[in-house]
Amino acid sequence: MTEHPPSHEGRQPLVARSQERTRPRQEAAAAVPQPAAPVLDPAGTARREGDRLRFVGAATRRIARGIDLDEIVLGLCRATVPTFSDAILVYLRDPLPVGDERPVEPFVLRLRRTDRLRLTDEYPEGAGAIPLQIADGGPLPVLDPQSDVMAAAELCEVHAGGALSEVLRGVRPVFGDSAAARAALPELLGADRTVPTGHRAILAPLRGRRRVIGAAVFLRRPDRAAFEPNDLLVAAQLATHTALGIDKAVLYGREAYIADELQRTMLPENLPQPTGVRLASRYLPAAETARVGGDWYDAIPLPGSRVALVVGDVMGHSMTSAAIMGQLRTTAQTLAGLDLPPQEVLHHLDEQAQRLGTDRMATCLYAVYDPVSHRITIANAGHPPPILLHLGGRAEVLRVPPGAPIGVGGVDFEAVELDAPAGATLLLYTDGLVESRLRDVWTGIEQLRERLAATAQLTGPDHAPPLEALCDDVLDVLGPGDRDDDIALLAARFDGIAPSDVAYWFLDPEDAAPGRARRLARRALARWDLEELSDSVELLISEVVTNAVRYAERPVTLRLLRTDVLRVEVGDDSPQLPRQRRARDTDEGGRGLFLVNRLARRWGATRLSTGKVVWFELATRT
Repeated sequence: MTEHPPSHEGRQPLVARSQERTRPRQEAAAAVPQPAAPVLDPAGTARREGDRLRFVGAATRRIARGIDLDEIVLGLCRATVPTFSDAILVYLRDPLPVGDERPVEPFVLRLRRTDRLRLTDEYPEGAGAIPLQIADGGPLPVLDPQSDVMAAAELCEVHAGGALSEVLRGVRPVFGDSAAARAALPELLGADRTVPTGHRAILAPLRGRRRVIGAAVFLRRPDRAAFEPNDLLVAAQLATHTALGIDKAVLYGREAYIADELQRTMLPENLPQPTGVRLASRYLPAAETARVGGDWYDAIPLPGSRVALVVGDVMGHSMTSAAIMGQLRTTAQTLAGLDLPPQEVLHHLDEQAQRLGTDRMATCLYAVYDPVSHRITIANAGHPPPILLHLGGRAEVLRVPPGAPIGVGGVDFEAVELDAPAGATLLLYTDGLVESRLRDVWTGIEQLRERLAATAQLTGPDHAPPLEALCDDVLDVLGPGDRDDDIALLAARFDGIAPSDVAYWFLDPEDAAPGRARRLARRALARWDLEELSDSVELLISEVVTNAVRYAERPVTLRLLRTDVLRVEVGDDSPQLPRQRRARDTDEGGRGLFLVNRLARRWGATRLSTGKVVWFELATRT
């Protein structure tokens, strides 16, 4: 008899009961939306990466086109808004460090520039959701005009150990919702300013060659796709190119500033006012981007009321050119003080240029004007010829031997002596005034000559054009974009000294010379109706002539010149220059120059190749 197991009526099988127990959990799991299985789109990913690379290339090229600081920062802003972000804030250190300057802690960041999408005229502010204008003609995104994503503090002080300092030291860009950025952004934007709710941000440090120089904040609106991890790489590329460009711009700006100051300090701050000639000058750099050159001009008073007029041009545009120009100008001043002939001055300048280096080349024109003889002596070293504008309006290009440039070596220079009539104007200039890529030098010289003649016709045959206005009018000969080089311009109006205003004598070096000098001077003053100066002039002449006779072996010269002042010159053949000193109570002499210094308006002593000249001036009217 087979025994059967007891049956359980009304109970489900074990498998059925197990399925019944798991069914509620399955239904609950089905109620929760499950993530879709990732769909691989290699073509779309490659396309996005290609677009990202093309954007980085175009953006870095735009940043690299900038030369100065503002252009580089503007390039970053224009390249990223709206393509990469809807708004950007750029902070830079204030002041920006230059080169190897030691950093200062704490340092300050200043908001240099902010950019965001611009509202269109069709949708005025306050109209709710407003389409924004995109420069590339793409889709018009929408920005709520009530949300100001650009609110930020003007200045931010970065303290060592702070959250912002740590992010900047890390160099790598970070997302705005990261813990480091959430602590650093309020410090950068200001205590009461934060990134608006829903906006995405990237904080990118700007690190130059040696140190962090700033930070950039990229912002996106909530209705735009969030930043992706690859966007951090894009921000890093943009920040790196911007920081290196800023570093170069700062270094270039400092170099250009130093070179510009070097050149300007080497040019005469004020022209002298020699007797018998009026002077005016102009200097124009080539451009703001290449303003450092080697052009210079100078006017150097010489003994005998003469004046040396110099203009020169060192080849090249660099700080080296400016430094060489300064050395040559100093050498020319020293040689002028020795009263050497113009051709000898150029010869020694040529030797100096060769000592400075084998490739140190320059052109120079050196002229000496004598207002008493109304003559001018000119020597040229490869420079454009001067132009003489006569009183009647005739402009003449002077025929001066061109010579070889300074620095060639082994070349003799030739000087010519020409008439310098009263009322005429001599114009010395560098080739930047007459030569450019649009015209050759001789065409420019002829145009300049015609311009001078036309200007002189406006003032009539009996009146010379005003000197300052003439210089301005000469510069107008340059057309737009017609200036490729620096321009140095020196204009000299010859007034001369009339023979009736000059008295000249030779005195034998003997004890009676001072008494004779006093008598001659008294007669000249009476003839000029200047008797009120007799006492002072006789006293000073007596002291100076006595000192000259003491050391002279040849006749002493005495000359009186009457212009707006009375000038007295005493020359002798002794090269030793007198020196003012304080005499002791027991000394019998040594007080002559002290009297000259107290009574004369001006005085001085100049060494000549044949001796020296001591001169003093007295005002003719009190």
